[in-house]
Amino acid sequence: MSSVPNRTLGFVACALAGTLWGCGFFFGKIALAEMNVGSMVLYRFLFATLGMLPLLLTHRPGLNASEWRTLLFCTFLGVPVQFLVQFRGLSLTTVSHASLMVGTMPVILAVGATLFTHERLHKLGWIALVVSTAGAALIALGGHHSSASGGPSLTGDLLVVASLAIALFWILLNKSLVERHSPIMVTAYGLALGTAMLACYVPAAYGLPPVHGISLKAWAALAASGILCTATTTLLWNWGMTQVPASQAGVLLNMEPLMGSLLGVFVLHEHLGPSAFVGGAMIVGAAVTLTTIAPAPGIEPL
Repeated sequence: MSSVPNRTLGFVACALAGTLWGCGFFFGKIALAEMNVGSMVLYRFLFATLGMLPLLLTHRPGLNASEWRTLLFCTFLGVPVQFLVQFRGLSLTTVSHASLMVGTMPVILAVGATLFTHERLHKLGWIALVVSTAGAALIALGGHHSSASGGPSLTGDLLVVASLAIALFWILLNKSLVERHSPIMVTAYGLALGTAMLACYVPAAYGLPPVHGISLKAWAALAASGILCTATTTLLWNWGMTQVPASQAGVLLNMEPLMGSLLGVFVLHEHLGPSAFVGGAMIVGAAVTLTTIAPAPGIEPL
């Protein structure tokens, strides 16, 4: 018999995961200065799997054939597909722009719950969706976009948003697994499988990852992005999803665009124009409204 969910700890876990995820673009940008997208993502997940190694050795999967297929599919979407698309987008835009685009994720998650878990989105929720979409469009289409290396670009912003739509299916499929199995096991084996997929694809598509000539700063960024921003965050998020509904926890994903934007502006000295500030406020405001002010979504009978 399952224990009573601890909503407070669940929200704390999801908030901490969102905060650490917000550092991922920052560390990724540092590594991308010295290697291509495929190499950076592969090294990130190699470090993540290394951090998960003790858990892999102490937890047996216990999945049936159908659950293995689900884990393989959601891992394929959530690791190689999502991250290669997302960090390709980051390579074409700025940390602060990419982070603000992540602010659309709570609304994407709420809509996904409506479509796939039979939750009914209320009128205020649909208004929040429209406002959030308009905010994302304002960031992507407004302000200054440059084709020069290091500047924001429409293509980069849109690739980040596309990766979030892919992440939706990873979150929902993963949630179905962690409700029946240990979040530690699902996280550890999911990351290991995703790393194996990357190890097969990246050398063929991007060439062998560089080993020599990489600065200590880049290695440290890769280790931090793997252990803190991947292994730790995924474990926290998967456990949090066993304690609180996905649509309610979604607002805590806004810790990611907040942290990422702050790092981009104050550490990397990136510039956000007025339209980006307005669009970011619309995205965050819509997500807060959707998950804290709007009526709780009802569940449609199956």
